[in-house]
Amino acid sequence: MNFRLTSIAIVPILAAITSGCIIIDGSECFDCVEPAPVVNHAPEIWDGLAGCYYDGYERDDIWYFEATVDDLDGIEDVHSVWADVYDETDGSLVESFELFPTEQAGVYFSDWLGSTTYLYCGLDIYTVDLVAYDVFDAVDSITLLPEMD
Repeated sequence: MNFRLTSIAIVPILAAITSGCIIIDGSECFDCVEPAPVVNHAPEIWDGLAGCYYDGYERDDIWYFEATVDDLDGIEDVHSVWADVYDETDGSLVESFELFPTEQAGVYFSDWLGSTTYLYCGLDIYTVDLVAYDVFDAVDSITLLPEMD
């Protein structure tokens, strides 16, 4: 019985020594690595452009959208950037357009032939929400009026 009691007392001590932790009073652990809490910062849209112009070569209107985005967690944390176009006469969403990363860090852009969209160049009824999402679905957005050339 003495052997069994000694074995039971030795097992926790060996476990503490081999784990790299020093336990004092059973409540403190020195040199133990505790996981850091996950802190996520939302992306920030610093600036944006949206507009439409007629392209003679394409013989079509061109809609373009651009956003300058940053994230305190790093630009890699930005998951996607979208341009949501609304008809302000009734508040309805007309169409959403994905913006793609450019060679310039933090700048997202896309352009679309007018004939492939539900938008009409020259109508001053639209507003554009540029929306940036990060990998944790944190979001930032700005609203702007498209430029019509």
